[in-house]
Amino acid sequence: MYITHPSCKLHEMGSWHPEGPQRLDAISDQLLSSGLMPYLAEKEAGVASREDILRVHSAYHLDRLREMAPEHGYTAIDSDTLMNPHTLDAAYHAAGAGITAVDAVMAGEASTVFCAVRPPGHHAEHSRAMGFCFFNNVAIAARYALSRYGLERIAIIDFDVHHGNGTEEAFAGDDRVLMCSFFQHPFFPNSGFEHPASNMVNVPLEAYATGVAVRQAVQQEWLPRLQAHAPQLLFISAGFDAHREDDMAQMGLVEADYAWITDRLVEVADRYAQGRIVSTLEGGYNLSALARSVVAHMRSLSKL
Repeated sequence: MYITHPSCKLHEMGSWHPEGPQRLDAISDQLLSSGLMPYLAEKEAGVASREDILRVHSAYHLDRLREMAPEHGYTAIDSDTLMNPHTLDAAYHAAGAGITAVDAVMAGEASTVFCAVRPPGHHAEHSRAMGFCFFNNVAIAARYALSRYGLERIAIIDFDVHHGNGTEEAFAGDDRVLMCSFFQHPFFPNSGFEHPASNMVNVPLEAYATGVAVRQAVQQEWLPRLQAHAPQLLFISAGFDAHREDDMAQMGLVEADYAWITDRLVEVADRYAQGRIVSTLEGGYNLSALARSVVAHMRSLSKL
């Protein structure tokens, strides 16, 4: 299943900004040209409620963003995180996509879902927007799944090149949730490498690490912990900025690496979670590399 919403293309932070609406256009164009789109059930994202957001973020955070939302032009949260008049609507639908996806997989409408949404989410902290992110989409969906469906064990896998500091903050010490990630280090947001909680499997990798190092980390660090945790539902923070063509970072992954990682996660989901995976777009800023990598990821998710 493929979930998105038109509002996600209306949020933009200036023509200079790498996190722009063209990212979603590139993905949809590549899905069509690859021949994969006709095999995907498409669904429009719902909108997250205030209650949904408050499972992860503070009321102060929601109210402050509402107060800062501009009627025209831009409001800067920080030097590279800006709001336009459509940002909040897009953010509520980006968070709502994960909830729509959880309901779909739990109802048996689909086994796997990819949410093509923006703004991304994994840097958003309890009371702070940062790193292009306003609401933590994956964390909100995961908390919804735990609350609505009473799940006892879930896993969150984050393969964005940047550490998911907001997601780690949300779940550190919560034994119901196992979070596995790799990320370039040292690098923004300069977190995740010192004394993580026992339910965090963080693998910092040096700049210019290739798929060989990533596959070794998955085999040796992620998979034993995932198998021991036996998650009932898997979430993926799917960032594709570790691709060797992406100038936002300095890692060396290619499409085949994303397909291989996804294949391993599908195997875990098939064994423990009735095949259920909710994947949500995070980073990826070279448009061609992003689109090709998403197609590789979705082919593996869909077993096509």
